[in-house]
Amino acid sequence: MTDRASPPTERVVAILDFLARHPHDRFGLSDLARRVELSKPTCLGILTTLAESDYLIRDTRDKTYRLGPRLISLGHTAQESMRVSPTAREELGRLAAAYGTTAALSAVIDDRITLLELVGPQSSDVGVRVGQSYPFAPPVGLMFVLWDDEALRNWLTKEPTIPLRTDSERLDRVVAECRREGYLVERLTPSGRRLYALMAGMSSTLPQELRALLGEMISDVGERVYLSSEASAAGPGRSKKRHDISVISAPVFDHHRRQAMVMSLQIGRALTDAEIAKRARGLVVSARALTAQLGGRVASPE
Repeated sequence: MTDRASPPTERVVAILDFLARHPHDRFGLSDLARRVELSKPTCLGILTTLAESDYLIRDTRDKTYRLGPRLISLGHTAQESMRVSPTAREELGRLAAAYGTTAALSAVIDDRITLLELVGPQSSDVGVRVGQSYPFAPPVGLMFVLWDDEALRNWLTKEPTIPLRTDSERLDRVVAECRREGYLVERLTPSGRRLYALMAGMSSTLPQELRALLGEMISDVGERVYLSSEASAAGPGRSKKRHDISVISAPVFDHHRRQAMVMSLQIGRALTDAEIAKRARGLVVSARALTAQLGGRVASPE
């Protein structure tokens, strides 16, 4: 049976998605209808129903609309179904407070990488939001398969989102060291910043023009990974050298010792080797605490 889209449902989703992208703003009927490209009568009918069900709030004074309280309970229920418990959020909060940055929890859901939770300073803006998703195919997603041989093999056989070359020797080195250390450190590069911005919400089947652009940005699965062993080999003076780091990630395991989620620290600046190691150790402690809370077991490094 062929899947069929529902245009009326798509209109409801368009309104909710638009308001979710502007959580601090309010919109009148005419403005909102124009923004989501709907006729005013159609838009009014949807807004009225959503407001009556508390999915939206209508301000009776200026006749504007914003997101409503019923979405809060839905969001909490969705998070619980994805195993984002209050204790998990508390663990993210402790991690974020310890290093003054944003901590995140993400997982592969329906073959897409999905951001489950973000906790960090109110002033921080890491450019992503809870619920955002990305294609789970090389070069995106290495952190979700590093600690699982079968998952790694399956991921590498997926059709890549961009044309890739794979340096097998370096990838083997990345896998071995990350498993031994218990975390993955991703370098901050201009291409890396653009990659996730471009791919957010997109399907794994990208337009040829975008595939070509991304191919110019990143062409090797492991090229953006920072390895402490390579830093050590740099010789005298390395301790003062700073590295531009994007994110540090550590796995959360289930009771089968399989990766269930990834906990990450958003960095976005230059750190010394010692600073990287300190944050990575703190992250691993938090990831293992969450593994224990879930009744999971940490996979043994090979």
